Amino acid sequence: MTSLDHADAVGLLARQTEILEQIAAGGALSGVLTGIATTFEDLVPGCCCSVLLLDGGTLRHGAAPSLPAAYSSAIDGLSIGEYAGSCGTAAYTGRPVVAVDVRLDVRWESYRSLADQFGLRACWSTPISGRDGITGTFAVYHPSPHRPTPRETHLVERLTHLASVAIDHDRLLGALTESEERFRRAFEDNAVGMALATRDGRVTRVNRAMRALLGRSLIGAGLDELFTRRGGTDRQDQYEATARAADGRILDLAIAVSPIQDHALSVNVLDVTGKRAAERERRRRVEAELAQHAAEAANRAKTDFVSALGHELRTPLQAITGFTELLGTLDLDRDRRTAALDHISAAAGHILAMVNDVLDVARIEANVLPLTVTAVPLEPVVADVLAMLEPLAAAERVGLRVSAGAPADLLGDKRRIRQVLLNLAANAVRYNRADGTVVLGWTVHDGQARITVRDTGPGMADEYLDRLFVPFDRLGADSEEGVGLGLPLARGLTEAMGGSLDVYSELGQGTTVTVRLPLAQPR
Repeated sequence: MTSLDHADAVGLLARQTEILEQIAAGGALSGVLTGIATTFEDLVPGCCCSVLLLDGGTLRHGAAPSLPAAYSSAIDGLSIGEYAGSCGTAAYTGRPVVAVDVRLDVRWESYRSLADQFGLRACWSTPISGRDGITGTFAVYHPSPHRPTPRETHLVERLTHLASVAIDHDRLLGALTESEERFRRAFEDNAVGMALATRDGRVTRVNRAMRALLGRSLIGAGLDELFTRRGGTDRQDQYEATARAADGRILDLAIAVSPIQDHALSVNVLDVTGKRAAERERRRRVEAELAQHAAEAANRAKTDFVSALGHELRTPLQAITGFTELLGTLDLDRDRRTAALDHISAAAGHILAMVNDVLDVARIEANVLPLTVTAVPLEPVVADVLAMLEPLAAAERVGLRVSAGAPADLLGDKRRIRQVLLNLAANAVRYNRADGTVVLGWTVHDGQARITVRDTGPGMADEYLDRLFVPFDRLGADSEEGVGLGLPLARGLTEAMGGSLDVYSELGQGTTVTVRLPLAQPR
């Protein structure tokens, strides 16, 4: 390729310097491209130049200082293709296209009349290659058929490269400006309080929402000075904190901190004061409702207790009163007098047992139940319980059986162990079915005796199991027998002796109560 002569080189260098300075100063792209086109026109008199910019699949006007404006307007928006004149074809193929005579060039068939209208006979177009591919075309027009000379080709190569630099710079600057504007809008107009800070937490910039939130000078302040971190987390990227607003209110804030490359921090601050207040109010209402429900349940239980206790006391008191009147008004023989005294004694014993149960529950709840802990052989206690229940079982037509395990000495209070088992077994008899069975058995494992009382009664639904151990709760039973203390007392006595009591029940299958008590250490 022929080099430029000295005059061309000097002239081109001077114009290139001007254009590069224009680019560096942020000049408009249209002005820069006009300068590039004029440079060629000045160095090659008699021609006209244009620069078209590729936008998707079409070419848009960039600069055409000497071409007729009507012609430039007519080709603005030209679709690129294989037969789209010199410029459309060059942009499509990525190679220079020389139409020595547009009247004879097949690629100009659709544009020939337009070229004739404006006296254009030759067109040479070179694609402009940028960092992302073809970005436009540089075209040279002549009023008569013309083939480019080596000098012209060399000039176009230089100027096409310069146009590429100008277009890439403009697009990068435009993308940067657009990005900065998007950031400015996202930052300044955001409804969430936002700040930029140095890596050591010094605030350098805040948005309107942050200024409105805290209402005071923030630039230069440290994040730890502005926000008081709440306890419970050591995370630096997300945490909750408090801050004082301009009006003196204490704000609840949710803070998120993220790094921007290696030199800055982005801080988002969300005011959650209203949300936290609503959560506290909801918790207060729930707690108040739970307390109210608990109080209502306690009142119902107490009402049921008073009602049941009143009935339980009335019957034996009536017996005591009646037999006392008989003794005072009638001259009874010895046997009838003895029988009356026995009835009075039994009624008094019944009242005393109920009072003792109530006192035992109170002592258990206060953790002051007296116990005499010794080694207690289990088998004799079970035998005593079954013997005491034989009359009741016979009256209820319920069979009693024992499923004995290995001999076991329990560590506990003998009277209380008997009381627990008698209570459980009596319930199993009372709430069984006719011709049903109660099995009292035990096994020994891992330093414990596992005692079970199993019945063949109707069983209980799951919703009743949690209420079994609520004192005075009789589970809505219509029966007036008992005051709802049996199972709560049995569990309390068992736990006081270091054991546990659990109930498993299945509707239609029966109920099994399991008592676990520690074994005494062998001597």
